Amino acid sequence: MLGSRTDLHIFDAGSVNGTRYCNEILLPYVRLFRGAMGLQFLFMDDNAPCHRTVADEQLLESEDIERMDWPARSPALNPIEHVWDFLGRRLAARTLPPVTIRELRLALQDEWAAMPQLLIDTLILSMGRRCETYLAVRGDHIPY
Repeated sequence: MLGSRTDLHIFDAGSVNGTRYCNEILLPYVRLFRGAMGLQFLFMDDNAPCHRTVADEQLLESEDIERMDWPARSPALNPIEHVWDFLGRRLAARTLPPVTIRELRLALQDEWAAMPQLLIDTLILSMGRRCETYLAVRGDHIPY
């Protein structure tokens, strides 16, 4: 979010399904933000199958959380995809790349903490421009 962020949430081993998404993301994080922001809150995720289960929909509806409409196959619109890219590049640039799961977890947490908040804020503030460009090209490839 603008001006702040939570700690990086790393799922423990196993697949992320709708139940885990509800219990580990929607309830502890999204519900908290919705409560803090009030009616101006608009939730953005993507079309990942674990984000679109009946349980997810019911939870968001029960918490009066409005979800942003999201076009299929549009990762360039989502700021988090650029954050993941940044983290991946930072990990790849390390002199000693992580070789164990524990090292990877620690490295991700370190890089997340070191990421400039300005980068996140700039990505969020670019959403309007990204959406306008997407509409202008009618959902086709965005040239950048």
